[in-house]
Amino acid sequence: MAEVQPLAPEILLHIAQELNIPLTGVRAVMGLLDEGSTVPFIARYRKEATGNLDEVQIRDLAEKITYFREFVSRRETVLSSITEQGKMTDELKAKIMGTLDRSELEDLYLPYKPKRRTKATIAREKGLEPLADYLWAQKPGELDLIALATSLIDPEKEVATIDDALEGARHIIAERISEDAEVRRSTRHVMFEEGLIVSRKIFDAKDEQEKFKMYYEYREPVKTIPSHRMLAVRRGEAENVLYWLIETEEERMLALIRSRVLKNDGDWTSQLRLAIEDCWKRLLNSSIQGELRLELKRRSDTEAIDVFRENLQHVLMASPAGPIRVLGIDPGLRTGCKIAVVDETGKFLAHDVIYPHTGREKEASQKLAVMVASQNIRAIAIGNGTASRETDAFVRDFLAEHKLGGIFKVTVSESGASVYSASDVARQEFPDLDLTVRGAISIARRLQDPLSELVKVDPKSIGVGQYQHDVDQRQLNQSLEAVIESCVNRVGVDLNTASWTLLRYVAGISERIALNIVQFRDTNGRFQSRKQLHEVSGIGPKTFEQAAGFLRIRDGEQPLDSTAVHPESYALVEQIASSLNTSIDDLIRKPQLLTGVKTDAFGAGTYTLNDILEELKKPGRDPRDSFVAPTFNEAVREIQDVEPGMVMEGVVTNVTKFGAFIDIGVHQDGLVHISEISHKYIKDPSEALKAGQLVKAKVLSADAKTKRISLSIKALEPAPGGKAPQRGGGRPQTQQRSAPEPTSMADKLAALNTKWRSNAPTGR
Repeated sequence: MAEVQPLAPEILLHIAQELNIPLTGVRAVMGLLDEGSTVPFIARYRKEATGNLDEVQIRDLAEKITYFREFVSRRETVLSSITEQGKMTDELKAKIMGTLDRSELEDLYLPYKPKRRTKATIAREKGLEPLADYLWAQKPGELDLIALATSLIDPEKEVATIDDALEGARHIIAERISEDAEVRRSTRHVMFEEGLIVSRKIFDAKDEQEKFKMYYEYREPVKTIPSHRMLAVRRGEAENVLYWLIETEEERMLALIRSRVLKNDGDWTSQLRLAIEDCWKRLLNSSIQGELRLELKRRSDTEAIDVFRENLQHVLMASPAGPIRVLGIDPGLRTGCKIAVVDETGKFLAHDVIYPHTGREKEASQKLAVMVASQNIRAIAIGNGTASRETDAFVRDFLAEHKLGGIFKVTVSESGASVYSASDVARQEFPDLDLTVRGAISIARRLQDPLSELVKVDPKSIGVGQYQHDVDQRQLNQSLEAVIESCVNRVGVDLNTASWTLLRYVAGISERIALNIVQFRDTNGRFQSRKQLHEVSGIGPKTFEQAAGFLRIRDGEQPLDSTAVHPESYALVEQIASSLNTSIDDLIRKPQLLTGVKTDAFGAGTYTLNDILEELKKPGRDPRDSFVAPTFNEAVREIQDVEPGMVMEGVVTNVTKFGAFIDIGVHQDGLVHISEISHKYIKDPSEALKAGQLVKAKVLSADAKTKRISLSIKALEPAPGGKAPQRGGGRPQTQQRSAPEPTSMADKLAALNTKWRSNAPTGR
């Protein structure tokens, strides 16, 4: 392992104060990370050391530690560079060592940073620096300004007149001002606090769909512009529709700089004022604007990525239907619907093609009946793409005609399914199958266990983010990978059924080791014990320590292998069982025995012991909610069917800073603006809604031409004062529609899930 750079105590204290985390926790997390521990492992199994810091706090700490290590490295480079130039002073070194701000560090380094040839360097080459020094000092010398300027006239150096000399001196002064750390700090602060983002449409620019219409003449404070609007303006600029800048009051900025530069009146004052104007217009304004543009991008990227992360987490943690046989349908019109069957573990069994929308409904029904009967199907998953509603109606009629009340149908999001179908992962799994069949398999598996299937897809293709191609891709990928890792380890992974694509997200396991695990399993059969992991190539003591607690083995040699209890704590569980005069098997089968445990009788930390007792009470518990299928209005199949006043049930597909998008089953998500979510004030839609959530909403408007549907959730809630919501307009029967009661099949499925989820880590 490469040697890591220690951080000074003052930096650790700064991190602790900034994140409001005890210094002992900061030191503990840094030490564990430096030893090679992963965030999920630290959060779950090192609570005593960290003081019970959660995963979010630990990830924030890890980011700060990385940031300040890079900062310290940059600071050493700056110190070395200035020292090598022979320009280091005690005062300058104290300023550099005293800052923990990257912008301030760069401001201090700017005067000493190697630069291209500028007007100021040309003026210095002409010997005009003494004149600039006279202006800068603002003190009378042996010669007055005109006499000094006259003495520097040299036609051979292209200084033919006094004005030439003064102009060159002003160029030197302008550069000095623009490189002054205090001037930069103060102008940057004022531009951020008081500046306006101003965007305008480029003359003759084409915006046929008028995506950026609201930004053709737009102004908003730099300080408060939200990330989605900043990203929209930037996208408009990238598509050559808009241009934008940061507007500030020029006289305000000039006065600020004058207050920093002008000290005494004299024959130099007018020249300094001209130099200040030149500095602002030619150098400082554009430079500070450039810095703030980058800062605005970083801020917007971070906020957009945070929204993406939260949405992705909710989608990945969506309720699994569980280990049941599923028939997946990838809908199509002219090309037919591809159908595929998977068994309880997600294993592919059979596939076919039916054409229910081209006049061959009877043939399609017969084929489907044979497949359902022969494969003992429990559920039908229908992709929500083209022909989804038509296929849904066909399946509904099919189930009614054949009286298959024991089978339920669900519409499943197929976002990213086509990406998976054409991926290397899909080709490895199903080299002989058509892309569309792979898509149907993926749709079926998404119903069984969304997490296991979605980890195979580039998260940017899952459809829960905004402007994902506009933000910093490295930061986005790191953040989304962290979300997937977090979700996978929270749920746990079945070591005997998981695919390598899922195993690679287990704490401590790389893609290479994941492939080695699958190869070992294929060669030697199912794992009987976590201890067998030591036999897998690439798994040493550290990898085993990090991964073992998140890997589950059902019906193995050691009953604790099916739980989240780490092997390092098995001896503690044996002590607990011994103190109760029972076996570990009985502890797991009869968790009520744990009520007699005296927590102070064991030499274990409180956090660790409590976690073990909670796990033994619900061994292998799945943190995800129980599965309930959404029910769409059967009378509304296209956006043309949507009318104001209707009350629709739907699924939240995406939560943004300005509202949430809801799939109401018409191929076009509706938008609930943040102002229509609740009667009470909410700062962020994520306070009330999450991706995958089932909701009811009232239609405010629907425009088939622009494909925009406006919805309201608060319209269905009692208004302040206790008044019942008004439900006017639309179709009467739709207006009065209440939330559907769970079907008997759903109730049965929930009961099945309760049994399955008692010991069911995610597989595949």
